[in-house]
Amino acid sequence: MTAPRTPERPQKISRDDIEAKLRSIQGEVDDTAESAKGIAIAVGAVVAVGVLAVVFLMGKKRGRSKSTIIEVRRF
Repeated sequence: MTAPRTPERPQKISRDDIEAKLRSIQGEVDDTAESAKGIAIAVGAVVAVGVLAVVFLMGKKRGRSKSTIIEVRRF
C-alpha cells in the first residue's frame, strides 16, 4: 500500500482575485444579455402582432353576429 498523499495547501484567495473573477463573469453575462436582447425583441414583436390579429378577428366575428341587418326595398 502506498502512503496517503497529503493535499497541497491552496494559496490564499485575495480580494483582488475575487474582484477579477467577478469582473470576468460580469463581462460574460453582459455579452450574453446583449445577444439575447435582439432575439427577445423579435419574439416580443411577433407575439404582439399575433395578439392583435386574434383580438381583431374576435371583434370582427362579434361585430358580425351583433350587427343589425337593414333591408331596403324600393317600390
